[in-house]
Amino acid sequence: MKLLKNRRNIIIIIAIIVIVAVSTFAFLNSRQEINKISYIEFKEQLEKGNIESVNLTNDAELLGTLKSGEMFITDNPRAEGFKERLLSSGVDVGETDGRSTIEDILTMVVVLSAFVGLFYFVSKNSNKLAQKEMTQMSDIDSNGENTSTVVFDDVAGNDEVKECLKEMVDFIREPEKYERYGARMPRGVLLYGPPGTGKTLLAKALAGEAKVPFYAVTGSDFIQVYAGLGASRIRSLFKKARAAGKCVIFIDEIDALGKKRRGGASNGSSDESDRTLNALLTEMSGFKENQGIIVVAATNRIDTLDEALLRPGRFDRQLEVGLPDINARYKILELHSKNKPISKQVDLRKVAYQTVYFSGAKLESLMNESAMLAARYNDSSINMSHIDKAFYTVIAGEEKKDRSYISIEEKKVTAYHEAGHALVTKLTSPLNRVTKISIIPSTKGAGGFSMNIPPDKLYQSKEDILNNIMVALGGRAAEEIIFGKDRVTTGALNDLQKATDMIVSMIARYGMDDSTGLLNFEVLLGDSIGSNSYIIDRARKLIEELYIKTLDLIKENIDKLESIVERLLINETMDEEELNNIISSVA
Repeated sequence: MKLLKNRRNIIIIIAIIVIVAVSTFAFLNSRQEINKISYIEFKEQLEKGNIESVNLTNDAELLGTLKSGEMFITDNPRAEGFKERLLSSGVDVGETDGRSTIEDILTMVVVLSAFVGLFYFVSKNSNKLAQKEMTQMSDIDSNGENTSTVVFDDVAGNDEVKECLKEMVDFIREPEKYERYGARMPRGVLLYGPPGTGKTLLAKALAGEAKVPFYAVTGSDFIQVYAGLGASRIRSLFKKARAAGKCVIFIDEIDALGKKRRGGASNGSSDESDRTLNALLTEMSGFKENQGIIVVAATNRIDTLDEALLRPGRFDRQLEVGLPDINARYKILELHSKNKPISKQVDLRKVAYQTVYFSGAKLESLMNESAMLAARYNDSSINMSHIDKAFYTVIAGEEKKDRSYISIEEKKVTAYHEAGHALVTKLTSPLNRVTKISIIPSTKGAGGFSMNIPPDKLYQSKEDILNNIMVALGGRAAEEIIFGKDRVTTGALNDLQKATDMIVSMIARYGMDDSTGLLNFEVLLGDSIGSNSYIIDRARKLIEELYIKTLDLIKENIDKLESIVERLLINETMDEEELNNIISSVA
């Protein structure tokens, strides 16, 4: 920004100089138009007394002015007594040596010389300033004090990743031991997985456990509009790391600079990205054996990374940092409850059971929201009611206080919609839990929600996907059955997005459709799966079949739907126990 500002100031100065020069030139040449007349005509005007003044020079011409103000040029007779004749006729006579034009030329030369000199001075200094700025910008600043106080005991879950990183600690501390066995120290570790799973925390723990400097940057730090600046920053970072000796370099969101190169089809901006990536590849290849420097990178888009980054010798180890399972969630909740006044009645194991698909960051947010709620009400400790409320705040947002604008008709639509989801969940996927149903609108824009929590599973079967699609369609199906096809609402927007994504994945990615066979269409079509007409037609047909099946299922259990809705309209919320009682009691 500073460099851009200086350049803008330089441009302004040059523009001012140009304006001054042009104005000076225009001023020097802004004389009236001068007419040339014959000497005979001059004599006639002199006899008539129309001549105001005459300027005699040593040139062959003389310059004069008529009483009308018009200027003229005529031949200079250079005759004796010519001046006396003019004076006797009442004409003002002046004499010059003919240097006015020369003075004008000299003035212009001086002005232009000053302009060129000033331009040279400004350009020379701006180049020096630009070079200085580029040097400062290329000298990338790592975050913090280059030290990390985080250790592996501060990281819950991801035990397999921690075990692998603990081995890295030994590599850093005692590289000589591995050198005796001829083992090469891994140059890079790539951590990949969903956002919020603890990739940055693990990198800090690696440096903290090894007690070495920690240089943390992000991929976007190296993406610059100035040619060569990104590569210069890469070199500056690794130079600083080599000067420190043993250390951990952490590059977060490495996909920003490590995207796959596009070869000859690339434009100027991707050429700059390629130069930056090439600089990173070169620096990683230039490490000395067992130097004690490890590069740790993090991304949630490993599929976009260039293959040269992933080969052995660059990022030798690629570790998936996934969402925590129930045991890991329990450990994470315990970790984030250490310094909080948790009530003895709080069952963190139960909370861990409810928080399927929660990342470590989301679990931390859950406990933080719980603490904030307890503080808001000045309670002595954090109890289950705080955690339950925080749970739904994290998922759906805060409950809206003012609900006077919601009509009875809209509440009924919401109640049937959410009851449809809950009923289809229980009828198709009995292992799934519906922990809460609500028709209270939230600050995130939801009119209500049905909390469907699937069991912890490593894989999903085709039956699971089809059942989940039916659950997503359950809300729209209930609306159509009760209010008619022409009165369905926009409340199913998010449901249809999920259903479409699941059906397309089943057909085009997982090879679970009999008609398309065991093909992965991403390999064949790349990112254009959604625009393929065959896949669209096949997805539409399967969705229609599943929707009809969902409609029939709800119609067969319409009494259960009505009972759920009746209870929701009275209490606005319902827990799983109530839902199970209604479904089991209604024949």
